[in-house]
Amino acid sequence: MRAADVVVSYLNSFAAGDADRIAGHVSDGFRNEHTSELGSSCVGRIEYRRRLPHFLESFADRVYEIDDVIEQVRESVIEVAVRYRFRATYEGVRIDIPGVMWFSVRDAQITKRVDVWDSLTFLRQTGQTTD
Repeated sequence: MRAADVVVSYLNSFAAGDADRIAGHVSDGFRNEHTSELGSSCVGRIEYRRRLPHFLESFADRVYEIDDVIEQVRESVIEVAVRYRFRATYEGVRIDIPGVMWFSVRDAQITKRVDVWDSLTFLRQTGQTTD
């Protein structure tokens, strides 16, 4: 399976809301990095899996709509970049947040994810700021 296929499968698995299925895409030493001020990073599949139920409960009807996927090999690591729109319902409000994720993939598992999304857009859409 190509690295891009692994990443697309991972992102598509969020729609089903199955935390075990989502976490099954990542390695034991998975590094989940968020650059957004509202995001929360973690290390390890166990910690990532522990956090998933809260995320899934907070964002109903969630889907990552993929706009672009780029795959490259860099120093024997396969990297995949994805431009996406995250659509969900948060506390009864529909949100639509653009973002980009960079993934590292080895042996058909995601070893690292760096997620870049717009916190201010989220705060505006959920009525938490008017700036």
